[in-house]
Amino acid sequence: MSKLLRTILLTVVAFTSAIYSLAQGGVTNSTKNAQQVAALHWYGANQAAAFSVGTFPGGLAFDGANLWVVSQVNNTVTKLRANDGATLATFAVGQSPDGVAFDGANVWVSNANDATVTKLRGSDGVVLGTFNTGQLPNGIAFDGASIWVANSGSNNVTKLRASDGTLLGTFATGQYPTHVAFDGSNVWITNTSTNTVTRLRGSDGAALGTFTVGANPRGVAFDGASIWVACSGNGLVYKLRASDGGLQGKFAIGPTPYGVAFDGANIWVVSFGNSNVTKLAASNGATLGTFSVGAGPEDLAFDGTYIWVVNVNDSTVSKL
Repeated sequence: MSKLLRTILLTVVAFTSAIYSLAQGGVTNSTKNAQQVAALHWYGANQAAAFSVGTFPGGLAFDGANLWVVSQVNNTVTKLRANDGATLATFAVGQSPDGVAFDGANVWVSNANDATVTKLRGSDGVVLGTFNTGQLPNGIAFDGASIWVANSGSNNVTKLRASDGTLLGTFATGQYPTHVAFDGSNVWITNTSTNTVTRLRGSDGAALGTFTVGANPRGVAFDGASIWVACSGNGLVYKLRASDGGLQGKFAIGPTPYGVAFDGANIWVVSFGNSNVTKLAASNGATLGTFSVGAGPEDLAFDGTYIWVVNVNDSTVSKL
């Protein structure tokens, strides 16, 4: 190869790398091998689009085909088609909706100022019932049979039968519980004011342990073996062993991490303070990329292909 040709090729490679870095919002990725380049997998992620939703959006959930996003100001939940982000409908719920979960057929929305949850049919948004919870219901999760709601104002969780909303129990947690996750057997609740996570047995709500994490824990997710907790007060995400709550690691994120989600291989954490989302390897917490989203990201969800991020301060959702 001539010196001139080699110089030209190196220039093209450098220029191409710069273009892809800019396309990803300035994200720089490590060198990939030839097979990854050939398969178009040499970059980590790309912001594909952003879609407008209601004012001051909060939680979101994926129902297998669509995304459901609450608007805390408009007292509504918006249904977006996942493949193109088109708004399909907007439905009224209670006052200041916050968390949202899908039970396989229906969508459940926690209404913070009403101390209720609203159950809507996923196919058409028809309201199937409104059920009482504790004070300031926030995060919400489905365990395969029941709905669990974290009640920030009453320091407990409510368990409702998903089929008809019947109250199955109310169980104490730490102070100001905000988010809930299910690990296949047990329920994990983040306690924002006590910097802990409570583990309850899913079958009967029996307390199985309380584990200390970082300051002001918020979002929580299960990756099949471990529990990940975003601690908004110290910019860290904690990894706990699901079997016994043992600390497996803590990893630096941007300022004010809130929501956390698992995509089948990686953990994604939003950073409210600098409007980005960080991708970590679930195996060891290594940072795989940091990507810009909208202003004030707070929650996120995985739809099987894309990561969706709710941006509170500009009333949008970003699709990565």
